[in-house]
Amino acid sequence: MAARKTTISAPTATSRPGATGAKASRTTTAKAARPAKTAKTARTAKGTTPARAATRAKSAANDRLGVVVAAAAQAATVGAVVVKRSLVPRKRSPEELDALEPCPRMPAGVLLGAHVSSSGGTWEAPPRAQAIGATAFQLFTKQANQWAEREVGRDEAARFREACEAAGRPVVVAHDSYLINLASPDAALRERSIESFAAELRRCHALGVHFLVSHPGNFMDDHDAGLARNADGIAAAYARAGEVSTTLCLESTAGQGTVLGRSFEELAAIIALLPAALQPRVGVCLDTAHLWAAGYDLVHDYDGVIARLDATLGTSRVKVWHLNDSKAPFESRKDRHVLIGEGTIGSGPFARIMTDARFAGVPKILETPKGDDAETSDRRMLNRLLSYL
Repeated sequence: MAARKTTISAPTATSRPGATGAKASRTTTAKAARPAKTAKTARTAKGTTPARAATRAKSAANDRLGVVVAAAAQAATVGAVVVKRSLVPRKRSPEELDALEPCPRMPAGVLLGAHVSSSGGTWEAPPRAQAIGATAFQLFTKQANQWAEREVGRDEAARFREACEAAGRPVVVAHDSYLINLASPDAALRERSIESFAAELRRCHALGVHFLVSHPGNFMDDHDAGLARNADGIAAAYARAGEVSTTLCLESTAGQGTVLGRSFEELAAIIALLPAALQPRVGVCLDTAHLWAAGYDLVHDYDGVIARLDATLGTSRVKVWHLNDSKAPFESRKDRHVLIGEGTIGSGPFARIMTDARFAGVPKILETPKGDDAETSDRRMLNRLLSYL
């Protein structure tokens, strides 16, 4: 999934209060007795000025929105490609509501939506999907750029399922952590990745998620060995996760560096290396921007691309589409998303995908830039896609 957006799925952390610098501050009595500080004298023993405190508060707010700058550096090591950002819908004035992009009216049988924020709890995602008229949506079940894992309890699972019911029972797609690298030659990183992936499978099962999208790993040394490690890691994670009802979807990638998944053949090879009993439970997610960057000419040879897909994986193996235009040129190996019809791909291929009977029942998810208003942007893009029908 190019300029991707990070959403917060786990409960957000609260800001840690600044230290007072006085031993007496450790007691309630001392806190109550402490005189109020003026703006001029407000300075802690650690040198925290009001300006610095404001900067730290702003940084914490950015973290709560999922803007994790450190992920860019981590990506080079673990094969995480990009960071996603999805803004939480904001309250609107009556005037803004009148000017809001109309909510898409989905024809019967059309499964279309976007990646939405799960900030505040996973159960907050379904109503956000409903607000953009989605019949399918994608979310993160935890913070995608942190290793910290969590389990989904009964209460959360019930709230999420009830929210989905109230939102019209949309198809639910989850995306796993960008830090996971099942193809890594580093034993410690690979073990951590397997544990993280197993935890993701458990969360998806508990929430009733239909599809889990996962980036193939970064082999970093030998290509074929990386394919084998990736398949072995998937099998190990499934064994540790226990009962899993969610379908895994390996995502096509733009092919940067040593990232696997740049071709239909690589995706097919990973699936073929899985235990026979597991293979039917694994599909693929095709990302239009990634295909374009990897050298699949959807603009001038759409029929040829789909024919090659059918010959290697079979069109029935496609369980999810990620619909994104590309800022990067053809065969650039760069993952850069832009709005539908406004990039180097243009509207043509999206019209073909939307009207291709072979993918009529496949959920199609937007991962386009949100701007300052995620709801309006998503509505506009969904209405644009519907105009191609």
